[in-house]
Amino acid sequence: MRIFAFLFRETPISNLRSVRENMYFMKRFYSSISATKSGRTKVTINTIEKLYKDKEAITMLTAYDYPSGLFVEKAGIDICLVGDSLGMVALGYQNTSRNTMEEMLHHCRAVARGAKSPFLVGDMPFGSYETSPTDALKNAIRFIKEGDMESVKLEGGSEMLETIRKITRVGIPVIGHVGLTPQRQASLGGFRVQGKTVENAKKLIDDAKALQEAGCFAIVIEAVSEPVANYVTKRLSIPTIGIGAGAGTSGQVLVQQDMLGCFDRFVPRFCKQYANLDKVIIDAIKTYNKEVKTGIFPTAEHSYPMAKGEYEKFLQFINEIEKNSDK
Repeated sequence: MRIFAFLFRETPISNLRSVRENMYFMKRFYSSISATKSGRTKVTINTIEKLYKDKEAITMLTAYDYPSGLFVEKAGIDICLVGDSLGMVALGYQNTSRNTMEEMLHHCRAVARGAKSPFLVGDMPFGSYETSPTDALKNAIRFIKEGDMESVKLEGGSEMLETIRKITRVGIPVIGHVGLTPQRQASLGGFRVQGKTVENAKKLIDDAKALQEAGCFAIVIEAVSEPVANYVTKRLSIPTIGIGAGAGTSGQVLVQQDMLGCFDRFVPRFCKQYANLDKVIIDAIKTYNKEVKTGIFPTAEHSYPMAKGEYEKFLQFINEIEKNSDK
């Protein structure tokens, strides 16, 4: 196994500069920073690079539709990820491997309508990038052209190097993903924490460095022992975004439904719930159900009157109709 096999660049995120040189999407990703309609400055790769250089924590949150994208927009999150977790939390699948390209693109477009300021990342679904680097490139381009995304994320380690190179060569930024890779959870024995043994930690370190060398501009580290995640972060010159990887990564990401308390099956140990919207929403719907059945809703407040003087004319009109119908 190759350990510490790569030389690290002294300049942080030099990968971003190499991506920039090949960028045929130059205007979209690297034009002058401008304010969006919400008044918030648009987040670009340059923004992320500056956050990393300044050692300011990078925030990433998932979104799956227009409302959740709008929440990310209004909350000032740096990166909005249309994650493949949508298969479980939005579509009701048992795992993330069921998502199709068409489903992902549909949800990406919806999110992009709401999240105008964050940097937008589309999660490549299982089967869309593993078959060949050429297939991966075609599907990555679809995320940009059809999904209105600005970057893609894919899972895997050193076996994905040529795929990542193929995508980044044409100027599409890529975020890597190591540690617990949900699309491959069956081969990992389920949703298990990674980096708990030295042998596993060595592979994680090797994979992370390989992804950086292949051109990733950031790497998600999921469900990895904190000391290992900290070491990977220290050795890389690109941002690490942790989810269940401790506080030492360059930034954090959570699934929006998990942190808002909207997912009914389980709450990951690494997730802090900032709200319990499940209860709030169910209570509100129960109240609506009860008020409709008991006649409390709707009231005059929720109804539309006729124009002044027209109600009397309407009554006269009805009376004439009823008189004629009685004949």
